[in-house]
Amino acid sequence: MGKRYFNWIICITGLLFIHSFGYGQLQFDKSEYETRRENLMGFIPDGIAIIRGAELPGSYMEYYQNNDFMYFSGVEIPNAILIIDGRRKESTLFFTISESSARNEGIPLDLVRNPREVTGIERVRPIESFSSVLNSLSSQASVFYTSFKPEELMRECTNEKFRARQRDMTLNEWDGRLTRELQFVKLLRERFPMVLVKDCSKNIWDLRVIKSPPEIDLLRKAGKIGVNAHIEMIKSTRPGMYEYELAALYEYYCKKEGAQNLAYYAIICSGPNHPYMHYYKHDRLLQDGDFLVIDVGPDVGYYDIDITVSYPVNGKFTPRQKEVYEASNAVHEANMKVYRPGLTLEQCREEVAEILKAQGFDLSKDYFKRMQGGFGHYVGMAVHDVGPRLTVLKPGMVIANEPLAVWADEELGVRVEDTILITEDGCENLTAGIPRTVKDIEAIMKMDGAVQVLKKKKLY
Repeated sequence: MGKRYFNWIICITGLLFIHSFGYGQLQFDKSEYETRRENLMGFIPDGIAIIRGAELPGSYMEYYQNNDFMYFSGVEIPNAILIIDGRRKESTLFFTISESSARNEGIPLDLVRNPREVTGIERVRPIESFSSVLNSLSSQASVFYTSFKPEELMRECTNEKFRARQRDMTLNEWDGRLTRELQFVKLLRERFPMVLVKDCSKNIWDLRVIKSPPEIDLLRKAGKIGVNAHIEMIKSTRPGMYEYELAALYEYYCKKEGAQNLAYYAIICSGPNHPYMHYYKHDRLLQDGDFLVIDVGPDVGYYDIDITVSYPVNGKFTPRQKEVYEASNAVHEANMKVYRPGLTLEQCREEVAEILKAQGFDLSKDYFKRMQGGFGHYVGMAVHDVGPRLTVLKPGMVIANEPLAVWADEELGVRVEDTILITEDGCENLTAGIPRTVKDIEAIMKMDGAVQVLKKKKLY
């Protein structure tokens, strides 16, 4: 990528990011967060829930609030704590931050000066009073609830983070530390032995898995941003480009439209990297004849989108690429026809198989055995969002539709993925608009993308 073009992207992205995304503001109306807190209170009538916010990073990385704290408060202030009292049906926000520190983090002064009015949280106290308040509550509440699972920060998924922490830290014979959350549980039990300490992560997950109308509207917005960025990236793809150029283009187009980050690193599989379905080094020079699988989506206001596209670098499918791609797309489209509330994974696979048979596909082919119908993970505040095991669809769920397969010996892989909302009577594709047929993909790849336009102007 040319230096002038790179600098131009950085400058414009920074300006648009500042003006288009209200960093530090509540993403939703305060009544949305009030409803969420009330819903959690219904699970904890005998005690209080303690939700701790994220700490400032000890590095030159942007600060992001963790997802649970953001879900219940909408507040990005570092080192804050929220107590949700299920007995008194009220909440208390604890934080201490100077006005200069707040502005340095992009936090509006209204939030610091008038936190009750801005957030709708009934009580606000300095963080220094948290211990004394908790000590007082210990004589009144019989249970302290808190999440035992690791906090989710930007590009994190709590269950995956928990497994990594267990493997690399807690169960490591040369480390042995508890996670931040389990250390907090340990201290609560030591300091308040008369109070029962319980895990409320499942209660939080049950709430987060069903999206509210405001959440769905934001996911639709994020979906449009992600779709447009994929279209522009596809248009720019040519043999002789590096994978990192495509990754940079995608991030630019997302941030240009107001995304605060990518939901996860851009996964780009090509050539010998197809078997490694989360490959992210972006280190291959794309060759004529390569087939690409690119899995990436934006984060908009703490809500993620998951999209994967598969297409030939040179814009023309070979017969084999067309065969496996159309199989994956057929399963994807059949899934969309059967997704509805009450559908089980087994029913989905059976009904998809019947649709494919009626369309004349030979289900004995190896790729149909690999890409049978079904549904993937939850999507929401994390790209692999929290929730109970996904076995039955319910209205308000947001999931990934992602049939995939890999042929390592052919250096070939395919994945067609969209983010799907389960509605009252079916489903809605939140990432509709990506060219998915072979004909449409080949047509759009004949168009000039940003790279070709800039090259013609000798700016690339």
